[in-house]
Amino acid sequence: MSSTQGNGEHWKSLESVGISRKELAMAEALQMEYDALSRLRHDKEESRAKQNTDPSLISWDEPVLDFYSKPAGRQKDLRLLRGLSGSDPTLNYNSLSPQEGLSNHSTSQGSQPGPDPWPKSSLARDYLYIFDGSDEGLSLSPGDLGPGDIDGSSKKLSPPPLPPRISIWDTPPLPPRKGSPSSSKISQPNDVNTFSPVEQPAGKLLGRRILEEEGLGSGGPGRLLGPVDYDGINDAITRLNLKSTYDAEMLRDTTRGWKEGRGPLDFGGKDTPGKPVARSKTMPPQVPPRTYASRYANGKNTTPGKNRRISAAPADSRRHAVANGHELFEVSEERDEEVAAFCHMLDVLRSGSDIQDYSLTGYVWSAVTPSPEHLGDEVNLKVTVLCDSLQEPLTFTCNCSSTVDLLIHQTLCYTHDELRDVDVGNFVLKPCGLEEFLQNKHALGSHEYIQYCRKFDIDIRLQLMEQKAVRSDLARTVNDDQSPSTLNYLVHLQERPVKQTISRQALDLLFDTYHNEVDAFLLADGDFPLKADRVVQSVKAICNALAAVETPEITSALNQLPPCPSRMQPKIQKDPTVLAVRENREKVVEALTAAILDLVELYCSTFDADFQTAVHGSRKHDLVQEACHFTGPLAFTVYATHRIPITWATRICFPIQVNRLPRETLLCATLYALPIPLPGSSSEANKQRRLPEALGWVTTPLFNFRQVLTCGRKLLGLWPATQESPSARWSAPNFHQPDSVILQIDFPTSAFDIKFTSPPGDKFSPRYVFGSLREEDQRVLKNIMRKESLYWLTDADKKRLWEKRYYCHLEVSSLPLVLASAPSWEWACLPDIYALLKQWTHMNHQDALGLLHATFPDQEVRRMAVQWIGSLSDAELLDYLPQLVQALKYECYLDSPLVRFLLKRAVSDLRVTHYFFWLLKDGLKDSQFSIRYQYLLAALLCCCGKGLREEFNRQCWLVSTLAKLAQQVREAAPSARQGILRTGLEEVRQFFALIGSCRLPLSPSLLVKGIVPRDCSYFNSNAVPLKLSFQNVDPLGENIRVIFKCGDDLRQDMLTLQMIRIMSKIWVQEGLDMRMVIFRCFSTGRGRGMVEMIPNAETLRKIQVEHGVTGSFKDRPLADWLQKHNPGEDEYEKAVENFIYSCAGCCVATYVLGICDRHNDNIMLKTTGHMFHIDFGRFLGHAQMFGNIKRDRAPFVFTSDMAYVINGGDKPSSRFHDFVDLCCQAYNLIRKHTHLFLNLLGLMLSCGIPELSDLEDLKYVYDALRPQDTEANATTYFTRLIECSLGSVATKLNFFIHNLAQMKFTGSDDRLTLSFAPRTHTLKSSGRISDVFLCRHEKIFHPNKGYVYVVKVMRENAHEATYIQRTFEEFQELHNKLRLLFPSSQLPSFPSRFVIGRSRGEAVAERRREELNRYIKHLTREAPEVAECDLVYTFFHPLPRDEKAAGTSPAPKSSDGSWARPVGKVGGEVKLSISYKNNKLFIMVMHIRGLQLLQDGNDPDPYVKIYLLPDPQKTTKKKTKVARKTCNPTYNEMLVYDGIPKGDLQQRELQLSVLSEQGFWENVLLGEVHIRLRELDLAQEKTGWFALGSRSHETL
Repeated sequence: MSSTQGNGEHWKSLESVGISRKELAMAEALQMEYDALSRLRHDKEESRAKQNTDPSLISWDEPVLDFYSKPAGRQKDLRLLRGLSGSDPTLNYNSLSPQEGLSNHSTSQGSQPGPDPWPKSSLARDYLYIFDGSDEGLSLSPGDLGPGDIDGSSKKLSPPPLPPRISIWDTPPLPPRKGSPSSSKISQPNDVNTFSPVEQPAGKLLGRRILEEEGLGSGGPGRLLGPVDYDGINDAITRLNLKSTYDAEMLRDTTRGWKEGRGPLDFGGKDTPGKPVARSKTMPPQVPPRTYASRYANGKNTTPGKNRRISAAPADSRRHAVANGHELFEVSEERDEEVAAFCHMLDVLRSGSDIQDYSLTGYVWSAVTPSPEHLGDEVNLKVTVLCDSLQEPLTFTCNCSSTVDLLIHQTLCYTHDELRDVDVGNFVLKPCGLEEFLQNKHALGSHEYIQYCRKFDIDIRLQLMEQKAVRSDLARTVNDDQSPSTLNYLVHLQERPVKQTISRQALDLLFDTYHNEVDAFLLADGDFPLKADRVVQSVKAICNALAAVETPEITSALNQLPPCPSRMQPKIQKDPTVLAVRENREKVVEALTAAILDLVELYCSTFDADFQTAVHGSRKHDLVQEACHFTGPLAFTVYATHRIPITWATRICFPIQVNRLPRETLLCATLYALPIPLPGSSSEANKQRRLPEALGWVTTPLFNFRQVLTCGRKLLGLWPATQESPSARWSAPNFHQPDSVILQIDFPTSAFDIKFTSPPGDKFSPRYVFGSLREEDQRVLKNIMRKESLYWLTDADKKRLWEKRYYCHLEVSSLPLVLASAPSWEWACLPDIYALLKQWTHMNHQDALGLLHATFPDQEVRRMAVQWIGSLSDAELLDYLPQLVQALKYECYLDSPLVRFLLKRAVSDLRVTHYFFWLLKDGLKDSQFSIRYQYLLAALLCCCGKGLREEFNRQCWLVSTLAKLAQQVREAAPSARQGILRTGLEEVRQFFALIGSCRLPLSPSLLVKGIVPRDCSYFNSNAVPLKLSFQNVDPLGENIRVIFKCGDDLRQDMLTLQMIRIMSKIWVQEGLDMRMVIFRCFSTGRGRGMVEMIPNAETLRKIQVEHGVTGSFKDRPLADWLQKHNPGEDEYEKAVENFIYSCAGCCVATYVLGICDRHNDNIMLKTTGHMFHIDFGRFLGHAQMFGNIKRDRAPFVFTSDMAYVINGGDKPSSRFHDFVDLCCQAYNLIRKHTHLFLNLLGLMLSCGIPELSDLEDLKYVYDALRPQDTEANATTYFTRLIECSLGSVATKLNFFIHNLAQMKFTGSDDRLTLSFAPRTHTLKSSGRISDVFLCRHEKIFHPNKGYVYVVKVMRENAHEATYIQRTFEEFQELHNKLRLLFPSSQLPSFPSRFVIGRSRGEAVAERRREELNRYIKHLTREAPEVAECDLVYTFFHPLPRDEKAAGTSPAPKSSDGSWARPVGKVGGEVKLSISYKNNKLFIMVMHIRGLQLLQDGNDPDPYVKIYLLPDPQKTTKKKTKVARKTCNPTYNEMLVYDGIPKGDLQQRELQLSVLSEQGFWENVLLGEVHIRLRELDLAQEKTGWFALGSRSHETL
């Protein structure tokens, strides 16, 4: 049997090809049919041969015999090639030595068998050979054929078995043949389905026949086979070759076979009977050969395996002499030199990893992000550790800085009596519910899982496991690392590989037709135009199949044919009698055939076909000239555009010498068209219409990956002008679209290679101190460097930077600006640039990212950038990985330092591998770079190991299944969606039943084993995303809930969340944790992806509509909702604190990123108080428009209900000052990293996101960050933004409109709930109410001043009454929702809410108590469906706030300035920031707190007025704006005194007064403070609170 059978291990790669068992059976049957036909034909010919006495076995034409009888000296031209790869060790073999060749020759003479170069086995004779001869072509000498070949000794021929394809992954090499001296040096040959040619003598044709040959030692005559219908077999198998899909049914059938322990070809567990069938390693089986010829006529002396396959159709003998034959053979990917070198690099990279324990390569390690806050010694953690050997979990109190192995050691003390023989390193801690592990040598607090638990007050639960008990399905093995690096195999496994080349079999058929027509043309005695027309049609068919390209040589050869209807004739008419001579016709055909073969070779190299011509003119020169010494101009010929019949043949000569070209020079060609003017139109209209219109463009490098100047003919597919402009650095030609226009450019050729050699850097590059420059130069350079990005450098900026480049070394981050200012990158300028680069101070990785932009294609610059970012930790690398994957587009060649860096880091960390895979897979959708991403993805799969490849296959399968389901639900009618969802979930369930478990693309830590249908649903929004719940593999973890979207491009959401995550990390590193909620979101393909669901969170819309559809205009919904879920005072205060921090972070992040389309359905709030945004479909200021009106009018969303939570009421408090300070501090911290965000977003300009496509989009972020502002100015600026957002009515109106729009999605079965009740209670759960009585009212101070009513509730079978507290507004909410629930019932009338006078007065409260008692009395006597409904029982059920003793009133809140006044402070306090610099006194008025009310009890309208005393003329007066109706105003205004000498400050005194504006009346003084400036150290900024009084000099 073939070695490909057995347990099916060689065929597990078929999972991604998508071939079903039926199709495999069809391929098997086709092969068996071919074998049966061969045997049948053999039997018939054998019976005929017994009656034939002719000793001649093969009817060769005379010229062919003459050819084979050439002198034996030609034997030296014969070389046996056993592979094509220069990098694949299984494909590299040395040529046979002359001794081996002589040994074989002597054997054919009848001597004793010598050493056989191939191992003796059943497979050895099935291998093919590639014969590479001299420059004249490939030849066979008489020594190769043996004497029997010439004298016609008897022999029987039979078709040899097709060679088996041995899997290069799993098959060990064959054992060497005993007694063979060279067997130890010769590895098993790898079949590449290669067809070897036979050189034919000039002017002669080779008759192509299918020969029969029998095994060794047999004799007797043989005959030519009759016609066999190989075409039908070829067509059927070709259809299989083109069948590549991720069809779920096929995968399911195939995978089911693997689960049963058999290969896809082992039907029923039995061996297939009959002759062994050879199969390709990548399946489907190879196409049967067209012609078999023997190298040896003597069967005895024929070495096993010496059979040669020639691609030719079964045809009659052709007795003519023109060499129009063709030979095509399949090749591996190593035919492409760049891919071969890339494979070799992969071999080196993989062999360089020194792995001691391969099991550890399958671990997903928890990400580590060290920060001062998380590693503080004063921070303790409560950790629960579970262990299988312990019945009860262990609880430890650990320090954040304690290492993980210390916690493991403490746990082992409880599980083991003796620790002497226990190695802590053999144990790991796994977070419960996640398939990841803490890193033993790192601190507990540095792990992101621990930080997540601390942020949301989640219990830290860990599981102690031995390493041997950990899953190892993702671990690499020794075989994985030792397997050869091949890419085509893995490219074909990808979902939609860009492979639209013609098949070798189809081209064979076209060539057969061509040869038939040529034969008829050569043998014709007359009627030449008709015969020539048929030749022209066959040539047209070949050219159309080869990308519709017609080269000048083909055109010239066709022009020599006589006039015919199929072709427009040249102007010069030929003498028709010339072609009457056969020799002239033969010359024309010979030239035409050579031109066609040249076209085939050009096509194969251009379109990366998997075959090529047998004799191809690879242009290689031993002579090399350095480009720096080549002074010739850059010139080439633009010949034509194909698929558009236009021919120019125009030579273009650039006014630039080759030695001035940078190595990374790109040739950009754009095709323009001029519209034809309409007849009769005016000349002015013609001028407008005749403006050039771009049709397409393409770029191509002038130097290849070996740095050799491009030469010869090139075909370049043009990209449509509507797609991305050629501003992108590099783009593959457009062969992705079958109808793309192809531009043919002929580069000049020479007798030597012109090679670019990098010059060494100058030995010396001066470095000067920045301070030695003139002050004016320093100021100008600093202003230039504050621009933070090279995109906004003017020509003057660049000139100044380059002139002063030697002064900029200390400004490390300015290197990208300096290099972007270089006037030229030609060869002569590189030494200076390289010296500057080499001596530059080491850059941090954030700055080095700027050197990976498309602006810097130079290989040395990019190599240095990669060297600097090489120090990134794995967690930091994941933060920047999307940008690094995009930067791969700007690399000039497939292999680069960046590619090596990413592959090396991916191999060493599974988390990096996981996200790198999905980012590359998403990159396949970018048509301009899909070919490059295909090879990089194949390289990653080659490096990651078999286990991880299978895991990625499972993930892709799951994503495809979910995408199909989501699309069906989205397209279905609303009434049918639920049924379609349930049906589709059954298919998902079957998926898990088949494969067991699968990791989600969101994170490799999320391992699931099933779907939970009862928890799955969909959202009633336009995209109808699915809400899915997966069953966790870890029984200690909860189900994993995700959202799957289909129809939305989640790449923009990914990018936005990435920026917010980086902002959060910057804040944490600076000691300011803004408590941001960062959730996972990942695009798994264009228009589909997964989003993590945050538990215990609700949208603002749902919170607000609990107070009615106008809830967005009310101030209390958010505060009431938080109070409901945090009834305890400490819990509520913690939730408010979380809200203040997270709200401030959201304000800064959404403003900087320009996030638009903000409404109350894409802002969410957790019960813990954390606020966060979702759904980032609009950003960078691309607001949704209503006509000419922007929907987002405010800078960011900050509404009065958010301020209500912060202030603790409807009046501003001191906590609002904290909120403003947090916003400004966070904003300034992000501003310090402006260059980082511009670098990251700049690298994404080519990613295809519509709203991030040009510099204007990047300019939005630049303007939002205002890098040239001082911190004080930025603080003032952002304070004004807060005020603008808070005062915007448009935001609330937008919320209200959205509430109305969403009412159509609200189902009638939605349960009504009370906004202040955290859960619903029923009669059954609470007990029947027997009596309700409103006892009294009490005054409260928090959260607002007012009255609460104490209600006594009696229940049946309850010995004691319960007391609850309800406000009038809560009674009113109960009544309103009862009216909605029972619209037809007659409910009791409710007391009126409106009263004349003060609504909070005690008299009003007493009157309402009586009215509410009557309302309760009637309500409890209503029909049971009303009186006993869930709303009523929930209302009268005790809330956590009611657990306090009845009759006690909550104390006023002392910390809230709105209600309590500090004693002993007459006029409150003012916060100032005072500094002095450059003869300027800066006074920032920040906040005021605790101002007194006016005499009439109203809030004042305060403002600040300042004098710099002594000032008799009152010329130093400065004042702030007026704050309206507040005792706690915020200003953040900078007041500046210019021209104040430092000596004068010692004599000055600052008088600050706070007054209330009174309109037409005299302003009221609220407080005053005098500050003696001599008592302040103005060398540093002074910030603090100053007490206000009548004439106070006191400072705090």
